[in-house]
This record gives sequence, structure tokens and C-alpha cells, in this order.
Amino acid sequence: MEAKDAKLSFEAALTKLETIVDSMESGDVPLADLLARFEDGSRLLKVCETRLKEAELRIEQLKKSKDGAVFAKYEVGRDE
Repeated sequence: MEAKDAKLSFEAALTKLETIVDSMESGDVPLADLLARFEDGSRLLKVCETRLKEAELRIEQLKKSKDGAVFAKYEVGRDE
């Protein structure tokens, strides 16, 4: 994952991904641009998947907490 992508929130990455998909579906994109957008979309998809995995891990931690108290902030490595 690129450094600039590592800082994107799930919502920001999803919005950019949706914009790319919409432009690709329009059919007005030259092949070279289409390939570049596909690559960008693939990177953004990985960002979204990583953010969802982080959220799932956090939820699992909270579910395992006996009293439901929030504990120290959970940090997942962003270099995946």
C-alpha cells in the first residue's frame, strides 16, 4: 500500500473508488486511462479491505472484553 493511501479513511477511499468505477462505466475513457484507473481502483480496494479488517478486529476485541469497557486504543500495522 502506498504511503498516501495508508492515510486514507475508509470513507475517503470508498468515495474515490466509486468515482473511478463511475468514470470507467461511462465508456468514455481511453484504454490507457482505463488501465491507470483500474490500478488506482485496485489500490483503493485494498485500502477499504484493510480498514474493514481493522474494524472487525476492534469489534472482536470489544466483544471479548468482560465488562464492555473500552481499553487502550488498538493499533493495526498500516504497512500491509
